[in-house]
Amino acid sequence: MIFFLMLLLAQIAGGFIKAAGNEPPLAGPYYLNISKETAAKGYAVKAFNGTINLILPKGILKDATGVEIKKIDEDMDLPWQLEKLSGIFQYEILNKAAYDRGKPLLVEIKHNQDSDYYKQIYFFDKNFSSWRPLACKEIAVKKTVRCELTFNFANLAIFANPNVLVKGRASWYSYKKGDYAASPDFPKGSILRVYNLENNKHVDVEINDFGPERKLYPDRAVDLEKTVFKKIASLKQGTINIRIEPLKIKNGTERLFGISPAGAKYEPTVTAKAAVLLDEQSGEILWQKNSTSTLPLASLTKLAAIKVFLDTRPSLNQAVVYSVKDEEYNYEYVNKWESARLKLTDGETLTQEDLLYAALVGSANNAIETLVRSSGLARADFIKSMNETVANWGASSTRFIEPTGLAPENVSSALDYAIISKEVYTNPIIQKASIMPRYKFSSMNSKKKYSITNSDQLLHISSLNITGSKTGYLDEAGYCLMVRAADKKGRQVIAVTLGASSRERSFAETEELLKYGLKIIKQ
Repeated sequence: MIFFLMLLLAQIAGGFIKAAGNEPPLAGPYYLNISKETAAKGYAVKAFNGTINLILPKGILKDATGVEIKKIDEDMDLPWQLEKLSGIFQYEILNKAAYDRGKPLLVEIKHNQDSDYYKQIYFFDKNFSSWRPLACKEIAVKKTVRCELTFNFANLAIFANPNVLVKGRASWYSYKKGDYAASPDFPKGSILRVYNLENNKHVDVEINDFGPERKLYPDRAVDLEKTVFKKIASLKQGTINIRIEPLKIKNGTERLFGISPAGAKYEPTVTAKAAVLLDEQSGEILWQKNSTSTLPLASLTKLAAIKVFLDTRPSLNQAVVYSVKDEEYNYEYVNKWESARLKLTDGETLTQEDLLYAALVGSANNAIETLVRSSGLARADFIKSMNETVANWGASSTRFIEPTGLAPENVSSALDYAIISKEVYTNPIIQKASIMPRYKFSSMNSKKKYSITNSDQLLHISSLNITGSKTGYLDEAGYCLMVRAADKKGRQVIAVTLGASSRERSFAETEELLKYGLKIIKQ
């Protein structure tokens, strides 16, 4: 698509006629009539001192038409997650019948702002009240973005996406020799042209890995495979200043660069059945959707269970003998092969700490039941304490009938669960355990080794400072997720989504809520 833009420009460069005559003031509309004879030769409409150019290639107009270009001054809803770099322009080919929509026209828009982020021209889609990105090519030295489109009318603007860094630094690594690079932003399979800004040498690379982690290396745009790095710089340099020009962007995910398929809107796009975004410090609801609707919450139950367990003031290094009878409670609600569990054998000995981490990191249902048994409370009293505890916090729509979340009768609302999360994370042990990417331990008697991985992918790929996390899933509940994140000053926001249709959507929509919340509290 980007290559086609370059080819099309080359084809028409010698053939079209530029608009002539006096331009109106920058604030006024630009209008001209194009005759049938002129249209046949191709035409470039230059408006607002060249800030926007509408390029009509040869053969795209079949008849005479008027062309109008305006600068939109009235307020429009802007996408919350993007940075607007240009004015908003509206163009219209007034004779709709004259335009052959089977052939793309070209638009160039200039801006005067410095940005290291990926820039695209977006058009406003009235049907969805959203801004949609177009296939674009950035001409960085001219601060110009060029795109093709097939509309006779559109509202357009340049936006930069802070989720995608195209100017920064690059280092090198030695793995899988070839024209490859790792990126935290571009999907695998994308082809990028990487320029060394010191000597203007460039290489074309395919993204085949994720990295470097943006929260550890905020200025690193990509890392290059060793042999590729040597083509544009000395390995002794370690890192170099680079600029990226995307040649092909592989879209293998539902959301590309954090933008919903419905486009970029003035507020988050959430398809989950219910969601809430809470400012933990003030208690203010920053965003909500059906936040008081009562729904199954699946394994999100476990946070409340762990808090009640820790309130019994256990000694976490205390040894516990595992009993297979503990996990039999789980099979009242699911088949054995359906339950997330720690594969322990009867009589195996481990510490309460290992059980706690297995429950929070790996969401092991049998580990929760063993903790309940070792708490010193009868199981019924433990569950009663869970209900009383959250009710005292103000979670009035929440009800637990067992401690794991396997029962669909365990219900809450998104708002209730945000309140629960706020209280639960006053405990530093829960804070630490719930964001641990993986946990390893050995049983005390058999010395059998266990390795547990956290199912929250945001812990592995997100640039957010995540300070709390819990996933959940049941057929009846859909995909549920709670994530807590902090800004640089330590101010926390909590996002809860219940009933998402897929795990990918659950992660994407919750991450979007968190970024939205952190932006709001920063203002």
